[in-house]
Amino acid sequence: MNPSSAILSDADANLVAATLGGASEAFGTLVERYDRAVYNLCLRTLRDPEEAKDATQEAFFKAFRALRTFRPEAKFSTWIFSIAYHACCDRLQRRKRFTGGEMPDRADVGPGPDVQAERRDEARELRAAIDALPEKYRAVITLYHLQGRQYDEIAEVLRLPMGTVKTHLFRAKELLRRRLAGLRDDSAAEGAD
Repeated sequence: MNPSSAILSDADANLVAATLGGASEAFGTLVERYDRAVYNLCLRTLRDPEEAKDATQEAFFKAFRALRTFRPEAKFSTWIFSIAYHACCDRLQRRKRFTGGEMPDRADVGPGPDVQAERRDEARELRAAIDALPEKYRAVITLYHLQGRQYDEIAEVLRLPMGTVKTHLFRAKELLRRRLAGLRDDSAAEGAD
């Protein structure tokens, strides 16, 4: 654990204690601190911006209601990511029973029009490649590469053995590499026509 994450963990534990002591605004600080990261995890898992917003709110609501079960020696980030991930899994199960959905394209911002267009294409390709991964690989890639989480934290969030996390991450990277290489080969072939 690096020193800044240790300080953050201590600060988070203090905010949890303050919330349990009746200072509800302390929980608001935790929400502000983790809202974006939790939303991004939900978005990558659910691939639907509105559902991701709902799942994010649901995760924080569940966390607030279960705050007394939080262990002070644990990391709040791991705990909230676990709650959010499992809330998303519940939503995916319900969705499978009723309907399907696609994540709409979102623009990527860049410094100039040509760079912007290139970045949008690359981002779209990467999003599509990540979205095409099986859900178990999407979750690991999102937590590791997009959220910057360590193996042990991912294992705790997803409730998987460390070896399984490493295997999922390796396989996800391989699938992404092959898919993105295939897309670039297809583009090069189209340009030669």
